[in-house]
Amino acid sequence: MLLMLVLMVILVRYTLPEGSMKIEDVSDDFYASEGSYDSVNGEKQDSAKRLISEKEVVLYAGRKYQPYVRKQKQLLDINSCDSASLVTLPGIGPVLSARIIKYRRLLGGYSRIDQIKEVYGLSEETYEIIKGRIFADSSAVKRTDINSAEFKELVRVPYLERYEVTAILKYRELKGKLSGVGDLVDNKLLTKEKADRVEPYIKFE
Repeated sequence: MLLMLVLMVILVRYTLPEGSMKIEDVSDDFYASEGSYDSVNGEKQDSAKRLISEKEVVLYAGRKYQPYVRKQKQLLDINSCDSASLVTLPGIGPVLSARIIKYRRLLGGYSRIDQIKEVYGLSEETYEIIKGRIFADSSAVKRTDINSAEFKELVRVPYLERYEVTAILKYRELKGKLSGVGDLVDNKLLTKEKADRVEPYIKFE
């Protein structure tokens, strides 16, 4: 029995590669749990594979494994993307992508991502799927000066009705400039709900 043990030790010594892996050589992202899952593709990983930091190679049981790196999805800016980018989103085809861009031009830019729910044909279910993959850069939104714009300019401001534009122009004529959204609400020119929707598209100069 002793002789067999000695032979086994010698066999292991010469079959495994030289050198050993030190604890400090393994990154904090190295996980030793058996049968881990790829959270991106949902595929089971070999027990020898581990989630490690980029550019590291782990020596495991005498075999080298390239690092498994978890990829982070890039968000899509709905104020600058083109139709080709939009169709990469689940549930968005060529027709919907064209409508999203057309509505973006009509608005003068999206101030919030939930505004794409106003696009004809885009369901609530589709929005729930894609909302985590998009964002709206509000700095791209076109603003209209409510204190100097004429009727034809103000009626193009998103969500403003013609009668509301008329009321705003009448107020300007009688009382002068508006100082902020509060003036619109306090003077009953717009409801609070309407003022909140219009605010990203107007300025007071």
